[in-house]
Amino acid sequence: MKETRYKKDLAKFDAEKVYSFDEVLELIAGQPKRKFTESVDVAVKLGIDSKKSDQNVRGSLTLPHSLGKKIKVAVFIDDDKAAEAKEAGADFIGSDDLVEKYKDGNIDFDVAVTTPSMMKTVSKLAKVLGPKGLMPNPKSGTVTDNVGQAIKDVKHGQVRFKTEQAGVVQGTIANSSMEKEKIKDNLDSFVTELKRLKPASSKGLYIKAIYLSTTMGPGYRIDISQY
Repeated sequence: MKETRYKKDLAKFDAEKVYSFDEVLELIAGQPKRKFTESVDVAVKLGIDSKKSDQNVRGSLTLPHSLGKKIKVAVFIDDDKAAEAKEAGADFIGSDDLVEKYKDGNIDFDVAVTTPSMMKTVSKLAKVLGPKGLMPNPKSGTVTDNVGQAIKDVKHGQVRFKTEQAGVVQGTIANSSMEKEKIKDNLDSFVTELKRLKPASSKGLYIKAIYLSTTMGPGYRIDISQY
């Protein structure tokens, strides 16, 4: 009955109505409970021209509060840094042996980390990892000599993002069981990082719209005046 009522509510849902952050959290809390913990995702419409390479926004951010999700990390590394990777909590560690393991596309990790010197080795998997968005990249912090810190950041709750069609940037910033204050902290940090990365050639209003949604729920538009 509750699910049916929810579907009727969705049919009347106004995607352009603007809500305060507190109102959005109340709406999310009122959604039907699932058999799993839903993620809380943000979509930000930026005032950029995504067709221009100098206006593409891409990066990563270690959120103030952990997403509470287990992230499996594969580290392509030389033997001299293997101990550092293991201590930091890497799930899979290797070099050519990992390339051989994953060349058929049977991926069992969420994030790949490597060093600049190992990129030539990892590039052998470009056709496998690229389409899945798993290729390590310096801008996302996954190509670095400080592999220990990179692994810890990913495990804690690191959101990676890049400009998509129509200048929209998306990312998972929380889960539905987190306290409201923590969700807001994570959202604020995400928006602050986007503002820091504003392309110099972008003119006019930069943060044009912000939508918050859960895995199974609609996108609620947040009042951007606070940003």
